[in-house]
Amino acid sequence: MTESHPRISKAVIPAAGLGTRFLPATKATPKEMLPVVDKPAIQYVVEEAVSAGLDDVLMITGRNKRPLEDHFDRNYELESALQKKGDADRLAKVQESSDLATMHYVRQGDPKGLGHAVLCAAPHVGHEPFAVLLGDDLIDPRDPLLARMVEVQEQRGGSVIALMEVAPEQIHLYGCAAVEATDEGDLVKVTGLVEKPDVADAPSNYAIIGRYVLDPHIFDILRKTEPGRGGEIQLTDALQQLADEEKVGGPVHGVVFKGRRYDTGDRGDYLRAIVRLACEREDLGPDFRTWLRSYVAEEMQGL
Repeated sequence: MTESHPRISKAVIPAAGLGTRFLPATKATPKEMLPVVDKPAIQYVVEEAVSAGLDDVLMITGRNKRPLEDHFDRNYELESALQKKGDADRLAKVQESSDLATMHYVRQGDPKGLGHAVLCAAPHVGHEPFAVLLGDDLIDPRDPLLARMVEVQEQRGGSVIALMEVAPEQIHLYGCAAVEATDEGDLVKVTGLVEKPDVADAPSNYAIIGRYVLDPHIFDILRKTEPGRGGEIQLTDALQQLADEEKVGGPVHGVVFKGRRYDTGDRGDYLRAIVRLACEREDLGPDFRTWLRSYVAEEMQGL
């Protein structure tokens, strides 16, 4: 019988990045607020946390990130205007973001990497296990990855990371994990991690994607972690130490994800994510798919 561990209730969302790949759009607008169809990317991430039972959300922000706080706050003037117009549908959409979760915010200050951003959450998280969700990875709600990771952590303790198989030539773009099989098909034990390895040095083609459920001992390790690749404090380096020293912080497991993931981290994948999500919408999909087929057919004729 597996051991039961404390229930997880807190999620941390690092959102202090500058979004330089999307300049000039992100000069005055946080990249997390760029719309994916008609919702900002960050709202999808918060909704995912809430659907997994994590309704206490801490966002790690920086300069020029005030729109994030405004989005998840009430806008009484807008709500009043919509109410007077009798526009109940849009009123519900506006109120949805402010009613999602209990939101908290802390500024990272110096941009010292993902590990440092996670460390900024220590005073809020305390001595509880917690989840970390990166905003560049949107996970389809029909594929409950985070809920599965929470389940694994509560059963086995330690930390849990999300893994996805990628083409070997793409592994240099990701953190990479060395793994061993377990008695569950979608679950592996992580024995080693390396941040963005050269293809020849990668221990596998299991890439770390932007979901983590972490034991609070990670904070003690991050406080002592020296800057690594790129001169930043890497979360991967701290997880490697947890994997090496199971008696402190428990083991590290990986959930192998084979579901639908929308990568909004670069411009091309961002556009593809919008098209895929728009095609699947009941209100937009039928007309949009018809237009898209026509557009593609016209482009093919012009080749």
